[in-house]
Amino acid sequence: MERNLSHIALFAALIAVLGFVPQIMLPFGVPITAQSLGIMLCGTVLGAKRGALAVLLFLLLVAIGLPLLSGGRGGLGVFASPTAGFLIGFPVAAFVAGLVTEKAPMAVGWAAGLGSFLGGVITLYAFGIPGLALMLDKSLPEAALMITAFLPGDMIKVALAGLVTHSLARMRPGALLSRN
Repeated sequence: MERNLSHIALFAALIAVLGFVPQIMLPFGVPITAQSLGIMLCGTVLGAKRGALAVLLFLLLVAIGLPLLSGGRGGLGVFASPTAGFLIGFPVAAFVAGLVTEKAPMAVGWAAGLGSFLGGVITLYAFGIPGLALMLDKSLPEAALMITAFLPGDMIKVALAGLVTHSLARMRPGALLSRN
C-alpha cells in the first residue's frame, strides 16, 4: 500500500515537471509541453488504476491552485479554459494506456507504445477536441484541425513512452507495475 502511494505521488510530480518542458504556447491557448508524456508513462509504468490515480492526484493539486500547468497555471479556472477537455481526459488517457500495456499480448515496449498511442493520443484527443470546440466556439472539424500541430510531438512522446517503459522493464522488472 505504501509503495503504491509513493509511486502515485512520484508520477504526479513527474507530470508536473513535464508541464514546464518545453512550454510553447499556441495562439489558441493550448500549450505544447511534455506533460502528455507523463500521462502516458503513468499508465504504461504504473498500470491502469494506479496511473489514473496519479493523474487524479495531479489534477487535484492543480484544482486547489498549485501552478503546475505550463505557464504556472492552476486553480479551478483552468477547467473552463481551452485546455479543459484535455485535462478531463488525462486520467482516462492514463487508464487506457495502462490497460493496454497490462493486457496486450506482446513485448512490453510494443504494448507500451500501443497503449501510449491509444491512451495518450486517441483518447486524449477524444476529450480535447470537443473541449476545445466548446470553449472556443468552434466546430469539431475546426477544433480537430487546430490540434494537428500536436501530432508530430505526440508521436515522438509515444515512441519515448514505449522506449522508457521497455528500458525500465529490462533494468528493473519489479518497478514496472503495469506488468506485475
